[in-house]
Amino acid sequence: MKIVVAIAFILIIGSLGSALFYMMRDKGRSNRTVHALALRVGLSVALFALILLGYKLGWIAPTGLR
Repeated sequence: MKIVVAIAFILIIGSLGSALFYMMRDKGRSNRTVHALALRVGLSVALFALILLGYKLGWIAPTGLR
């Protein structure tokens, strides 16, 4: 589960970086920035849902404060 979450974070950061790249390069003339940001939002929602599902199925257990 840790590997899946780490890969999802890398994909989210990569999508954010590509949106920045498209924003600087296209200067607002194309929709690539919007598509990259929409992908980032979709990945974030999917990661949140995966974490909730993992908790519900017992793949993730709360450890509390130590």
